[in-house]
Amino acid sequence: MKALILSGGTGTRLRPLTYTNAKQLIPVANKPILYYIIEKISKVGIEDVGIIVGDTHQEIKIAVGNGNRWGIRTTFIHQPFPLGLAHAVKTASSFIGDSDFIMILGDNLFQMELDEIINNFYLNNSNASLLLHRVDNPSEFGVAVVENGRIVKLVEKPEDFISDLIVTGVYVFDKSIFNAISHINPSPRGELEITDAIQKLLEMGGKVSYTLTSGWWKDTGKICDVLEANRLILDSPDGIAGSSCVLGTLFNNRIHMGQNVTVENSVIQGPAVIGDDAVITGSCIGPYTSVGKRVEIINSHIENSIVLDNTKVENIGKKISGSLIGKNVTIKNSKSGQDSLSFLLGDDSKIAM
Repeated sequence: MKALILSGGTGTRLRPLTYTNAKQLIPVANKPILYYIIEKISKVGIEDVGIIVGDTHQEIKIAVGNGNRWGIRTTFIHQPFPLGLAHAVKTASSFIGDSDFIMILGDNLFQMELDEIINNFYLNNSNASLLLHRVDNPSEFGVAVVENGRIVKLVEKPEDFISDLIVTGVYVFDKSIFNAISHINPSPRGELEITDAIQKLLEMGGKVSYTLTSGWWKDTGKICDVLEANRLILDSPDGIAGSSCVLGTLFNNRIHMGQNVTVENSVIQGPAVIGDDAVITGSCIGPYTSVGKRVEIINSHIENSIVLDNTKVENIGKKISGSLIGKNVTIKNSKSGQDSLSFLLGDDSKIAM
């Protein structure tokens, strides 16, 4: 079996941050989203991994490299234009060949491992197997109708309620999916939809099984989902690691600290993670905050936020909460006003208040 990760797309819902960052490399608990996916693929023993890339291909290639650190071999497949998930699969046909493959969207994060859906695919002699998730707002997603333990119909963003089971970004296919794709037309938005391809596979007599998610699943296309994924992941680790200076500082709950972190006269409320060479002085951090490498936080209060590398936050008199702050950002000087501030800041921003 091979793996295909879709890491193209423009991340429009996370702009301006994604003008200068691939959305799949946004760090959650100080680790790029894409790395979590690769780790799960490696854990089930898959070695050949194709990565669909677009405009951010150089950044993805630098971040992933040849895959040696995970024990995999990477092949980068360029999709010139984002013409749909099924188009991405079609673009990868020469890499996939006749192999079965698991496909994962590069901005999905989920708790469960991949062995369950792969085993389901083979135990049911399926042509496709999908990971489904139960939600309250199915009209925003591709939706699956299930009868007698099998998927019988797929509809992309249905206007009327037909099921509360949505299609996540995890799929397992055999080579018959390529024939199904060759028989579909672009949707009204001009894309080859993977839901249309799977529906065509059903109409051609294919067998489509499914696995329900166990634990949490998040599509990290929006800032609220990125921050929730950050909270969920930070809730799992425990302990304090790394060397640091802790003059007059109170540590509470689960905190992960990198190397050469300096913390003075501050309160660190976990769960939280502090990256290498960060400096925190006279501040309150957390809970549910990820602080990147070489970040400086001085006389400020930040919680439920992600702060990327090389950013400086200084003398902010109001609490910063629910924020995703890019690299090389400077925020300083505050006057009295509201009790908290929220930001979605792209790289190299500067804010003075």
